[in-house]
Amino acid sequence: MSDTVQPTHRKLEGIAQYEAAMDELLARPRRRMRIFDHHFDTAFNRSARHDALRGFLLASRANRIEIVLHDASNLARDCPRLMALLRSFSHAISIHETEPQAKGVYDPFAIADDRDYLHRFHYEAARSLLALDDPQGALTMTQRFDEIWEASAPAVSATTLGL
Repeated sequence: MSDTVQPTHRKLEGIAQYEAAMDELLARPRRRMRIFDHHFDTAFNRSARHDALRGFLLASRANRIEIVLHDASNLARDCPRLMALLRSFSHAISIHETEPQAKGVYDPFAIADDRDYLHRFHYEAARSLLALDDPQGALTMTQRFDEIWEASAPAVSATTLGL
């Protein structure tokens, strides 16, 4: 009998399924969470999502969250809980905004520990895929994230002055 875990892929068709899958993914990482999206809406301000991210960050000082958004201008207004996490864990959370050359990327995704990912095929549609225990598929997403990260700049800081 093999000890290898087989990847699980679930096709998702609606916003409710996508948001539930994001919550499921956010409960999985043990070391690193990477998220790319067009922008964050109030879903990232829900208490359950805040608690999952906070618990992840409290689990180890080495844990990291990296976020890249096309538009980060609404975070202070729509996501005060995320901003509070940034203030409390400024050493562990980085939020970037894409530079003009990367604004054409249209498919949000999130990666947990280089093995689980959620891929939404277009930010204006709800069709997406949740892949668990799929390090090979996650590698492709991680490489894309790294490219987007390179084409981004810090957008939000823990303090008003950015210090």
